[in-house]
Amino acid sequence: MKGPLLVIVGPTAVGKTALSLSLAQAFRGEIVSGDSMQVYRYMDIGTAKATEEERKRVPHHLIDIVDPDYPFSVEEYQRLARRAIEDIHRRDRLPMLVGGTGLYIQAVTHEYILPGVEGNPALREALHRFADEEGNERLWEKLKAVDPDTAARLHPNDRRRIIRALEVYEGTGIPFSKLQRRASPRYDTLWIGLTMPREQLYDRINRRVDQMLEEGLVEEVKALRDRGYHRDLTSMQALGYKEILMYLDGEMRWDEAVEAIKRGTRKYAKRQLSWFRRLSEIHWFDVNKPESAEEIWGLAAGKFPAYKE
Repeated sequence: MKGPLLVIVGPTAVGKTALSLSLAQAFRGEIVSGDSMQVYRYMDIGTAKATEEERKRVPHHLIDIVDPDYPFSVEEYQRLARRAIEDIHRRDRLPMLVGGTGLYIQAVTHEYILPGVEGNPALREALHRFADEEGNERLWEKLKAVDPDTAARLHPNDRRRIIRALEVYEGTGIPFSKLQRRASPRYDTLWIGLTMPREQLYDRINRRVDQMLEEGLVEEVKALRDRGYHRDLTSMQALGYKEILMYLDGEMRWDEAVEAIKRGTRKYAKRQLSWFRRLSEIHWFDVNKPESAEEIWGLAAGKFPAYKE
């Protein structure tokens, strides 16, 4: 018998955190982060982690588990998230997978076959050298030529994952995207997707960026740099961190950096929606509609009656 799982997805700034906290308190839930950047320590403001107060209200998992220079992978995330879900099941509580990183979430919910191809240090070094000399965009174009599906979901600055996808292709002759075959669902899952009109979402994103800057994002990035975390790290390519580092290094004016963060986050939200729209199992709700909350709670109560407090 498959264990229960509530999944809440949607673009950044749409309101996933508020909904997940209220549902978790009503259904004996514990939240497993489905965000690829919240795994890193010291990166709190720019990744919009749940606050200490929110984590006291509801237990959270897979937040602050590795340092920013650790080469975290989707394979490791899959293993750790499934272990956390099993632990929550054992304690007769409801696991809730909440976030916006589509690949990470699907790697947990479905029986993905992830490539176990060994690393190729010589190829990896050559690709790093190529990117240093020609730029990350040219490296991304190399991947696009052999595996357009994987390239489409990776940011051109995500050098480590681009190189890993090229390693897989060179080692197998098969695109990384073709090796990630999806089989039957692993859990008895209820999928909730949150959305809102695009212009309103973009306005919320812009205001969230302003709020992050007011809360001390620049100071957070300075502290990370002082710890030795540099721009070539995957973690430091996260939205907000990369642009602030460029500002601190004199490569961008302040207004240019702020606008780049907002523009990049809006583009990211668009990619998130495109990813999740492909999944037919998601029940979508416009957070602006008064009836949405009642329908979501009704679905959860019908699916997980044994967990209702």
